[in-house]
Amino acid sequence: MATVGDLGEFGLISAFVGRFPQGPAVFVGPGDDAALLRTPKGHVVVSTDLLVEHRHFRQDWASATDIGRRAAAQNLSDINAMGGRATALTVGLALPPDLPAQWVLDLADGIAAEAALVGASIIGGDITRGTEIVVAITVLGECSVAPVLRSGARPGDVLAIAGRQGWAAAGLAVLGRGFRSPRSVVAAHQRPEPPYEAGPLAAAGGATAMIDVSDGLVADVGHVAQNSGVRIDIWSTAFTIDEPLQSVGAALGVDPLSFVLGGGEDHPLVATFPAGTTLPAGFRAVGAVTAAGEDGPGVTVDGAVYEGDPGWTHF
Repeated sequence: MATVGDLGEFGLISAFVGRFPQGPAVFVGPGDDAALLRTPKGHVVVSTDLLVEHRHFRQDWASATDIGRRAAAQNLSDINAMGGRATALTVGLALPPDLPAQWVLDLADGIAAEAALVGASIIGGDITRGTEIVVAITVLGECSVAPVLRSGARPGDVLAIAGRQGWAAAGLAVLGRGFRSPRSVVAAHQRPEPPYEAGPLAAAGGATAMIDVSDGLVADVGHVAQNSGVRIDIWSTAFTIDEPLQSVGAALGVDPLSFVLGGGEDHPLVATFPAGTTLPAGFRAVGAVTAAGEDGPGVTVDGAVYEGDPGWTHF
């Protein structure tokens, strides 16, 4: 019998999504950054994410406040990736009984501070006992125009990105080796800075597909390619490798471009736009969309299959 590890994250999702019939109120169901539900007076966009201690964060690597901000950011970014704005969050916590109460209050302050950046409110949640800390956040939002899905990229479109990319991955690599510098990349891992204004701008500016980079650039662009049935080529020369990434690469003996191509958790937005479109403020072109070849939809880097690590895998 196959295990969860055998199937992997996306194999498991594919296996059980079919067990969940979708009612008439569901406009966009499982498979995108967020779901879209019809309501009698409009719609609501919904997404959920988890952070698990020792898997996604360590208390000795980040403060409770930073962990709270990071937990909120990864959820708020999902609404951003649909071209919407978050309005409310619910928070579920599993907590060991010996965890200092002040740590939990600091976590709450971090969640609230990040939510305040987009004007979202914390409206409820649940707390239970656990053997390790688990932070589960559900975010609700709305779109002023039609949501931008992962499935709309078309041959001829331009691939563009808004926000920094690769910094959080460099920070994680530094922390994993027991170091705390360069401080700028460590801070990027501890507290990401998603471009919250970019999502609505992209939607209003004609984006055909969009996703936030949470697992890795190649991996997440791959979701757009698969859902859209196209080939997307990423141009490595379109990325400036900033000095902190160069320093980390040199210190660890790795190509700093790998942080950009395979790194996640900075939560920039990657979107496709029709050729000739004036890109919205904050976006820059980093690739192109073509028709899928005989080998089907997928991602290339500079015209070739990327041989490096494309991004984070959960199993």
